[in-house]
Amino acid sequence: MKMYRLTALAVLCSAPILAAAQAGPVRIGVVTPLSGTYAGIGQQVRWGLDLAAAEINAAGGIDGRKLELLYEDEEANPAVATQKAEKLFQVNKVDFLTGTVNSGSTLAVGQVAERNNKLIATTVSFSDAITTDKCSPNVFRVNARAGMQSAALAEWLAKEKPQANVFYLGPDYEMGRSTVAAFKSAAEAKGSKTVGEVYAPLDNKDYSPFFGQIRSTKPAVIYTSMAGNDTVRLFNQMAEFGVSRNVQVVGASGTITSQNVTAIGKAADGFVTGVGYSPNIDSAENKKFLASFTAAYKAQPDLYGADSYGVLFFYKAAVEKARSTDTAKVREAMRGLQWSTPQGMKTMRAGDHQAMQDMYAVRVKGGDFEIVGKVAGAQAIGADTCTRF
Repeated sequence: MKMYRLTALAVLCSAPILAAAQAGPVRIGVVTPLSGTYAGIGQQVRWGLDLAAAEINAAGGIDGRKLELLYEDEEANPAVATQKAEKLFQVNKVDFLTGTVNSGSTLAVGQVAERNNKLIATTVSFSDAITTDKCSPNVFRVNARAGMQSAALAEWLAKEKPQANVFYLGPDYEMGRSTVAAFKSAAEAKGSKTVGEVYAPLDNKDYSPFFGQIRSTKPAVIYTSMAGNDTVRLFNQMAEFGVSRNVQVVGASGTITSQNVTAIGKAADGFVTGVGYSPNIDSAENKKFLASFTAAYKAQPDLYGADSYGVLFFYKAAVEKARSTDTAKVREAMRGLQWSTPQGMKTMRAGDHQAMQDMYAVRVKGGDFEIVGKVAGAQAIGADTCTRF
């Protein structure tokens, strides 16, 4: 009888504690570059997340719970990113993680998430490997992968410059090599010919040593997947040395964005890329998002800001569907989930955890990103090749 009383008393005492824990905030850790070459990308990530968090909390939070964001600077360095992710999981006890930019960071942090039995969602990383051969049951991607970007860009290029000679210049790490490989495959399938390929180190200051090799191949098209401040230096140096004169320059969706287009100036005009977002998408969802974003930050959103805004609504929809922040329950809720974003409705493919969305070819003109082509999401996403789960 005494043991029953003690057990009952323990249950009664613990009930308020459990209720309080469940009523506490949903905590999302953000590991993103707030300094260094990719700080501009990290700024867009933060702006998008902060705007979405403010809107979600103003509307009652996630299943009645406040949403809280905790930021850590990953410096676009996988070694730093894993340390910061471990801290957020173990010390800060975050429920979920997002924000990684460097594809190597996303792959490394995905392993940290598995060890901690937690979920992460990337809004930036392009490497196909994240949702193909190196897929993880604990990693989701809400942004378009390299292969999806390439589908829209390759289709545009085949129409505008059929059977073109293409030279490739990428940053020498996971994202750079995977984006080049993805576009090369898509372009060659539509008749383009590869005439050269080189990779420059991250945060490279001088690209002129590569220009002789580029010129010698006489390309009609130069493809690059440089990003952040590296893009500014590359495009201005190509213009200064005349490398981009009478050549069509194309590239990955993160190469020229609203963050660096002003610094690049006229050298950016004519650049074409395949993207999952443009401020010129003509939809009610995007117009509302665009107005809120520009009012808050006096700057336009790019794909990083848009996808980072959308990821919090992805987490919100999944947690409310699961009625829990438990990893297994939320993971199951995420598979096949549809949710609203500035790009319209997205669907998270259950098999490989890759979001499906329409893709656009956009051209830079006077600092604006005009839409010049479109590929439906079902056509752009490609086959599910994840075999780990």
